[in-house]
Amino acid sequence: MNSVEQLKRGELSGIQRLQLVDQLTELPQEILTLAETLEVLDVSNNQLCELPAWVADLPKLKIVFASNNRFTSLPLVLGQCKQLEMVGFKSNQIKCVDEESLPPQLRWLILTDNHIRQLPESLGYRTQLKKLALAGNQIEALPNSFAHLHNLELVRLSANQLSVFPDVLLTLPKLAWVAFAGNPFCDTSYTRQGVPQVSSDSYTLNHVLGQGASGVISHANWHNDAFSFPDNVAVKVFKGEVTSDGYPSDELQACLQTGHHNNLVKSIAQVNEDNHLALVMELIPDNYVNLGLPPTLETCTRDVFKQDFTLSVRQIEKIVYQMMDVFNHLHDSQVCHGDLYAHNVLFNTDGEMIFGDFGAASVYHYLTPRQQQGIRQIEARALGHFIDDLLTVCLPREVATAAYKSLKNLARLVR
Repeated sequence: MNSVEQLKRGELSGIQRLQLVDQLTELPQEILTLAETLEVLDVSNNQLCELPAWVADLPKLKIVFASNNRFTSLPLVLGQCKQLEMVGFKSNQIKCVDEESLPPQLRWLILTDNHIRQLPESLGYRTQLKKLALAGNQIEALPNSFAHLHNLELVRLSANQLSVFPDVLLTLPKLAWVAFAGNPFCDTSYTRQGVPQVSSDSYTLNHVLGQGASGVISHANWHNDAFSFPDNVAVKVFKGEVTSDGYPSDELQACLQTGHHNNLVKSIAQVNEDNHLALVMELIPDNYVNLGLPPTLETCTRDVFKQDFTLSVRQIEKIVYQMMDVFNHLHDSQVCHGDLYAHNVLFNTDGEMIFGDFGAASVYHYLTPRQQQGIRQIEARALGHFIDDLLTVCLPREVATAAYKSLKNLARLVR
């Protein structure tokens, strides 16, 4: 993080990324002194409600983050930034997205948790767009131009006001990750009650095991003798507000509808109290580690892996066939996971995997057979990308083997 004082003293000359958090109500004009090098401008968590016209005079600017501010409209100046690829204005009070506010090279747009009802037709003509996060708005329909987003790979439409399922999604040739729960067209009346409902005093939370957009997972001691659960469990306590993927209650519903599978995190109880929504799960053994890392700003929609990380063809093959079985189980249960990625997989050295994180999941039993088949096809593309991504870390000496070539062909066939 940088300071305004450093900027004004000229100490930041030559930097490519500038992050300012200082209750700013306007941007300091000294940012222009960085014009020759500045590529990333992060002014999230301030009190901004507009951007100055001179932002367009930053010729190398590729990324603007301005989440958690006071914007009521997406700034028009963004549309004048010729190299701008990524725009993030999460958790503002944006109601208006003007036709001219979207930069021509837009690749990644984040407008989660705002008050947007209508999207501009110009959105569909930003044909390089690959990632679009719109959860937690009031969007009633997608623009007609949406059909032109032939490069769109990931979209989050959960927690909006869509009255019908947007069939245009089924026409997009590269769409692989989609979330649409929490809209008026969704039917939430059907949920498998496969796990008991318990009170939050059935356990005591200990240390944090992990956390994500929708909640915090903690180690916990179980002490409700009415249920013969293990002494130690994992408990995910959901956040109450909308997340980057949608509503926590929809995540819980998807988990319950999916039911049990050996390669999924096992849910054993749920808590549904006022201001306390939680899922009790079996602990995952300590010898399981993360398979991948989330996409970066550069890769946009594709996972990355730790440096020097490799897998044998045998390990990849075992993981892939387990994931294919999970995929079939999910869609037989009419659940679209929406986030089928290596970074949501834990595995051990034997190639045994456990898949989790249902934050972007959507149940779809209420859709027509044609729409259901379309949803399955969308997620099949994600499965193909998953296989391809794993093959990038295959041991170099095994890339010419018949097993490697077979997996490469499988990635093409499943799409």
